[in-house]
Amino acid sequence: MLKLRVGIAIAALGMLAATCVGQNPVHPNVIVFIADDVSWNDYGCYGNPGVRTPHIDQLATDGIQFLNAYLTASSCSPSRASIITGRYPHNTGRAAELHLPIASNLPWFPELLRQAGYYTVLSGKNHMSVDPEVGGESRPPAFDVIDPGRAPGNSGGHARWVQHVRERPRDQPLFAWFAAYDAHRGWDADREWRSELCGPPHEPDEVIVPPFLVDDAATRRDLASYYNEITRFDYFVGQVVEELRRQEALEDTLIFVLADNGRPFPRAKTRLHDSGMKTALIAHWPHGIPRPARCRSLVSVIDLAPTILTAAGVQVAPTMQGVPLQPLFQDPSASVRQFAFSEHNWHDYEAHGRAVRDGQFLYIRNARPELPWQGPADSVRSPSHRSLLEARRRGALNAAQNDVFLAPRPREELYVVGDDPHQINNLVDDPRYEGDLLRMRQTLDRWIEETGDSVPERLSQDAFDRESGERLPVKGESYRGTPPGFDRQAYQINAPGPR
Repeated sequence: MLKLRVGIAIAALGMLAATCVGQNPVHPNVIVFIADDVSWNDYGCYGNPGVRTPHIDQLATDGIQFLNAYLTASSCSPSRASIITGRYPHNTGRAAELHLPIASNLPWFPELLRQAGYYTVLSGKNHMSVDPEVGGESRPPAFDVIDPGRAPGNSGGHARWVQHVRERPRDQPLFAWFAAYDAHRGWDADREWRSELCGPPHEPDEVIVPPFLVDDAATRRDLASYYNEITRFDYFVGQVVEELRRQEALEDTLIFVLADNGRPFPRAKTRLHDSGMKTALIAHWPHGIPRPARCRSLVSVIDLAPTILTAAGVQVAPTMQGVPLQPLFQDPSASVRQFAFSEHNWHDYEAHGRAVRDGQFLYIRNARPELPWQGPADSVRSPSHRSLLEARRRGALNAAQNDVFLAPRPREELYVVGDDPHQINNLVDDPRYEGDLLRMRQTLDRWIEETGDSVPERLSQDAFDRESGERLPVKGESYRGTPPGFDRQAYQINAPGPR
């Protein structure tokens, strides 16, 4: 109670000072809505007319819609570990790889909010844990409540989001990490669909088939089920917004909407290309964002932790490698970073890829070019992947579809993203871009060196078959190797590299 009283007293002083200089009050409520496996362009406000997302679209209309926001990993738990610590995946310890814990020396931003007097809730998909063997520290709890968010008839993780907002202590500001299982494969939204809440299910003829998938009935049905998951996520986002409005708390609640990685389809999830690594990112905060805008500035999800802490009046931890986005709240044409970096590490299959973007170019480097980037095992088991396999058997793949199976792959890739939105035309050997290629190489080299990244001699091996997606007969976790950066103790390195 003493800590809470001190936190409230500090908040009151900060609010008085903010009022005197015409700034925003400190300690807003903060809610992070994070979807599971949704590509950036699969919302109505990001240009997909086939999927219904009216509530998210409205938040984008009334807030800031970021058009160039990038993840650090297109892989579930590494992406979430990166967001919650504000660090690159290889700087989080073993958490750089799927299903592994975060080094214990690294604070999570909800933990810092909780220490400052916030009531903190995680409801839905968690996928994050602390590594007692790496980091040498004991972490205090980050959340007052951890709730899987499932109930009979709702397996999507959002069954109690509204309840948590309604029943929160009113004498504390709220932080909520609302993490849906939508749109992870299994398509439970189809089995649990409620038309009175979400409208009719999506029809296969309404979907947009990207060029790297086969446009056939099986793929369209697969995409329609995926759209249903997105619409269900949107519905529960809307329900939380309505509850905040009912409480007259919406004006002073900072809301972010994003996803942890791209859609669970071939050439999306786990990819370094935009289909896997770019995310929709929406910020809504009437008291803190002066006017609605569409922001084209480059941002990274490691920027969310320092942004939220700054908004809450809490000191940003020195371990955090991102930058606050507040300058973009005030002037969406401003710039907070020149570069965004991303990683592709083990997610069911051996892999090591790195990427850097500068707003014009995407440069990718692959340390395992002999291996295909076919996507994670759940995608490999999908109807969409089987359609690609059948088209390959018939010799009917286009260039984008063939890239799903390509092996060996290029060691380097360079794309002008504005001219090549699906990143099909590799410009590495084009002499017109020789200078740009050298500049991007040098930028990535500097980031690798300054942040302690590495390519260990033995990376984690395949745990699933690359053609069928079936689990291989490995014993225990014998397939596990050394995570990237682990040999350099990158979890102890706070340098952010170029920004």
